[in-house]
Formats: sequence, C-alpha cells, structure tokens
Amino acid sequence: MDARTLQQLTQVPQSHADTIIRLEALQRRYQMGAGHIDALRSVDLEVSQGEYLAVMGQSGSGKSTLMNIVGCLDRPTAGEYWLGTQRVSAMNDRDLARVRNREIGFVFQTFNLLPRMTALANVEVPLIYAGAKKRQRLARATAALETVGLRDRMTHRPSEMSGGQRQRVAIARALVTRPSILLADEPTGNLDSATGNDIMGLFDELHADGNTLIVVTHEKSVADHASRVVRLSDGDIVSDSILDGNQ
Repeated sequence: MDARTLQQLTQVPQSHADTIIRLEALQRRYQMGAGHIDALRSVDLEVSQGEYLAVMGQSGSGKSTLMNIVGCLDRPTAGEYWLGTQRVSAMNDRDLARVRNREIGFVFQTFNLLPRMTALANVEVPLIYAGAKKRQRLARATAALETVGLRDRMTHRPSEMSGGQRQRVAIARALVTRPSILLADEPTGNLDSATGNDIMGLFDELHADGNTLIVVTHEKSVADHASRVVRLSDGDIVSDSILDGNQ
C-alpha cells in the first residue's frame, strides 16, 4: 500500500474533525457453533472531546462489547471506528496495541493492580511499556498519584490500602499516559456506597479538567454524574439523552 492510499484510508473527514470518537454502522457478531450472536447490530455514535458519557444497559445489552471495541481490545465485525484522525477499524493488531497503549486509559471494577508492587510502581507500568525513561516515569507517576489524592500512599502495596484507595491507584495508572479517553467499566462495583461516591466525585473533577470520560454502568446513580447517557438493548442504541444540569 503506497503512502497516498494509506493517508486516504486513515484521514478523518473534515466535517468530523472535532469529534474524538465516531462509530458508523458498527457491528460485532460472535459465532456460536452453527449459529451466531449479534452483540452489536448497527451502532452509530459520536463522542466529542471533553465529553462525559455513560453507557447503560442490562447484562447482554452489548455495553461491554462496545467498550472493548472503543478500547481497542476487540475488533468490529463490520462498520467504521474513528479515534480522532485515526481509522481504528482498518488497523492491524500491532497498530491497535499502539493506540490502546497511548490513547486509552482503562479503569476496571476489579482494580487489576499488581499485588507485590507499590502504588507508585503500579502506576509506572504503562510508562514502562511505552519506553519512558526512569526519571520521567517517576515524575509522571508521582504527579498522577497526587492528582487522585494519594501523595501519602505511594509506597503502600494494594493489600495495605482500602478499596477506594486501590481504585484511585487504578485511576492514576489510567491517567499516567495522558490518554485521549478514560474508559471505566463499573468503577464503583466493588466499593461501598460512600467510597463509590468519592470515586465518582473524582471522575467529576477529572471531567472538569477537560478529560474525555466514558463510564459503562448499570447503576443510575453512577450514570447521573455524566452529561450524556446512551442506553443499549440487544446490541442497539435505544436512547441517547443529555442530562440537564450536567452539561
């Protein structure tokens, strides 16, 4: 493929230049023996830079599949996915990994921290994969932990921290590469209500600082923090609404 053809394949149309995520007729089909399951049927969605979006739906609605595709953990069966100016749906595995590591920060329900490493070392991990030098890793990981209010817990291991503190470490790790998007999958699912409220307050602060947030949840109390809510059912978007007062 020559350079001109590659540019044509990966250059976003000018009319969508201010959109960070654009999905067009996105489909994901899984083969199940002789049959199949359509996890996503034909999803059209645009997300603007700095937006705070909640994706809701019951189990099996397609919300986790959507997050995995947006997070470059899975590929669509058909349709288009643009991340900024990059046509993700046309990328090979190597390019997907590059985009995933540089552009997307993940926050998981189960924290996914390395138990034998300190909070600081856990936050440094994405920068190690990115090839950052030790001094840069230390400075950026320290700053990320300070951002989430854990300056005094940097040398603690996960077993020495509360659930809320561990989730804050996970958020710091997601932020340390300065991603284009922060994806959170049921971020309060393993926390008590008070701690969950604290974490959602932190997300509110991150959004106020200009970060683009996408939160996958089945909890209305979590979705209410977003400025926009998309609801999925059986692989289709059934509603897309702006929340009054959160714009």
